Amino acid sequence: MASTARPIRILLADDHTLFREGVAEILAASPGLEVAGEAHDGRDACDKAAELLPDVVLLDVEMPGQGVRETLAQLRAVAPGCRVVVLTMHDDVALARELLGLGAGAYLVKGSTRHELIAAIHSVQVERGPGHVILSVSRQGLDRVDRAPGEGLSAREREVLALTAEALSNAQIARRLSIAEGTVKRHLRSIYGKLGAVSRMDAVNKAVASSLIPPPLRRDGA
Repeated sequence: MASTARPIRILLADDHTLFREGVAEILAASPGLEVAGEAHDGRDACDKAAELLPDVVLLDVEMPGQGVRETLAQLRAVAPGCRVVVLTMHDDVALARELLGLGAGAYLVKGSTRHELIAAIHSVQVERGPGHVILSVSRQGLDRVDRAPGEGLSAREREVLALTAEALSNAQIARRLSIAEGTVKRHLRSIYGKLGAVSRMDAVNKAVASSLIPPPLRRDGA
């Protein structure tokens, strides 16, 4: 006898169209799940959540526009009944702890399997209590938990971060350090991972708070 239970309605929020399409195909092929809509940034996710009232939002951490923290707060306000599954490239337990504390029900790295993703969706939908969370990170991510913030930043990464604090663009930083712009981007990705940061400003604020770089004298230009 076929089940008459209502499917779990999911909103996909990620700025990469190909990734959204791939996840949508996985979910569409999974019994009991339904893709209710898609969003390309945090503000769009909040607008769609208010309109569609999904059961679960799959939320990317780093999208254009407003930050993930603001998005989580707005999702709680516009769709208080939905649960949020963070799906991200950031394999960072400190960041996971912060976002789970802000109301996310699960934190999965994008290296997770489809079975782990589907299981997380079902679990957060069934277990609505605030004490129930799901965490999926690598062993390396767990090993970084007890490290001091910024441990392992190279001298060059600190230089890049200090120039970032001066509100210089990647191209300006590259010219200042006589390196390629792509190298600057790689350094920033590494810095984000080591600091558990999700944006340039977040990385600068965390580095200043941890005394890794001095407070910038000005933030309004180069």
